[in-house]
Order: sequence, then C-alpha cells, then structure tokens
Amino acid sequence: MIETRPVAASLAELAEREGDPTSTVYQRLFARSPEMEALFINDVRGAARGEMLAVVFETLLDLESTGHYAPNMIRAEVVNHENIGVPPKVFASFFPVVMETVRDKLGDAWTAETQAAWDRLLGELDALVKVRSKV
Repeated sequence: MIETRPVAASLAELAEREGDPTSTVYQRLFARSPEMEALFINDVRGAARGEMLAVVFETLLDLESTGHYAPNMIRAEVVNHENIGVPPKVFASFFPVVMETVRDKLGDAWTAETQAAWDRLLGELDALVKVRSKV
C-alpha cells in the first residue's frame, strides 16, 4: 500500500530509526528558546517532555488525517501554555522544531513530498495558534 500521509510516514520512519527522539527535540527547542528550559526544572527524568511530545505526534497525525480533535487541542493548549508563561509565538515554534528534527534524522529519506506535507501542516498549525492567540 502506498503511504498517502507523508508526515505520518516520516514520524514512523523516525521511530524506526531513532526510537525516542524526545531529548533531541527538546535540546533543539532549548537552543532556540533557552528561557523555556526553566519550565521543565522539575522534569528531571524527562517524563513530561516525552508525554508532551507524544501528544504533539498524535495531534500532527490527526491534523494530517481527519482533523477531528487537533484544531481544538491546539486552541486549548495555546491557552494552557500561556498560563504557564509560554507565549503563543514560542508555542508555535515547537512544531517546526519537531519537523526539523525529523528532517535531520531522516537525511536522504526526506523528500520534496515530505517537505511539502510538513509545510502544509505547519501552516495550518500556525494559523490555529494565531487565531487562538487573538481571542
């Protein structure tokens, strides 16, 4: 069967190649937004990071397929994250961090089709964050 969901395929390939990418994703996030690392001071084992990344993956997969819950999840999480000091701009920046990590880990397996699918998804996510943050 031909995979028609390039984002899902790229996440599956990442899992197959790398296993758990949580530390790599968060290292990239903290390099880009160092002020965010302080929010994880009590997450000494990385459990919260892993759980949040799993929710991000589920949200990406839903948005690429049916979009039944992802838009509302994003809108709610923008508010939740604002309440703990994460500005919408930083919240929105997490999704490109995930994409960049996947792209880097996949190397030559990353295709123009995969990039285009991620670009579409990132555009949708960015629009959802902007709409929510204006309310």
